[in-house]
Amino acid sequence: MLSPKDHPLKPLAFMRPSMLMLGALLLLGGCFRPVYLDQSGTNISSELAAIKIDPIQDRLGHYLETELTFLLNPSSSPAKPKYHLTITPRSTTRTPVIDTISGRATAGSLAIDAEYKLFSMGNDKPIVSGLAFVVASYDRTNQRFANIRAARDAELRDAKALAEQIKTRLIADLSKTE
Repeated sequence: MLSPKDHPLKPLAFMRPSMLMLGALLLLGGCFRPVYLDQSGTNISSELAAIKIDPIQDRLGHYLETELTFLLNPSSSPAKPKYHLTITPRSTTRTPVIDTISGRATAGSLAIDAEYKLFSMGNDKPIVSGLAFVVASYDRTNQRFANIRAARDAELRDAKALAEQIKTRLIADLSKTE
């Protein structure tokens, strides 16, 4: 007589949890949909390419506009604008760490928040609006030009992160509104 330890169906007992997990995944598979498709099934990428970005002032605005233009339309193929996007960035620099001997800041952080609004062409009521926020820190030294370059690098990092945030939020909002 076989003992429970030597039973030939014992290996199937280890497969039972994985079979249950597979069954659950198959049942829930219809609950998810791709990010780049809206509720009607149209491609969000073409909607993103049809967004015209209004000019943004200052150097930070230039960086942000360039990054966002590339992210929304990576192929750079001309599309007829259906929407226009306005962005108002605000930046603040903080020096959280001060050297007690010299009294100078040894680190800085650049915080940027950007209010964005997406409008349909010819319409003055926003379809989507929101606020994106990022912070980048950088080291400061006694060298003035090194500090300027480090602050500018932080500004570039913040612009890239803001552009990614805004793009992700636009995808989520456009997929709901269509």
